[in-house]
Amino acid sequence: MIIEKIAGNIASLATGNRKVDFLQLEWYEMTKRIQRKHTQDGLEIAIKFLKEGQRLQHGDILYIDDEKVVVVDILPSDAIVVTPRSLLEMGSVCYEIGNKHLPVFIQNDQVLIPFEEPIFRWLAASGYDTVKAHTRLTNLLNANVQPHSHGGSSSLFSKILGMAAKER
Repeated sequence: MIIEKIAGNIASLATGNRKVDFLQLEWYEMTKRIQRKHTQDGLEIAIKFLKEGQRLQHGDILYIDDEKVVVVDILPSDAIVVTPRSLLEMGSVCYEIGNKHLPVFIQNDQVLIPFEEPIFRWLAASGYDTVKAHTRLTNLLNANVQPHSHGGSSSLFSKILGMAAKER
């Protein structure tokens, strides 16, 4: 079965009494535009997104008919969870992680990154409130798509710093 677009999301589309078949994916597979996988029930799925920027989300419906619905299920993985104590700390930790070119997830006012022991120790030694957790990484910050400049216009980090300064 070839999937070229997302049919909806289970959070906003009632599935009724249809059988739910999960396509389990790792967090890093959510941005792949072309891939071939099998659902839990063994159905072969070929994802072929032709448009730029299409990205799978947890709960996305890839196929639906009168009897069955195929839903994306992100598998939990080990992650570093940083709970910033202020907007300034949120901006700082995102900036520092971004400088290391690591994927950043923002969920429930927390910053999450896939677990790596050296990064975990570095963040803890830097004074950030960090814990290791086994969780779903679902809300990838899409920072690499926006062009940035080192001149005239202000960066996202500069804007966050400006907002934090106004809060004081």
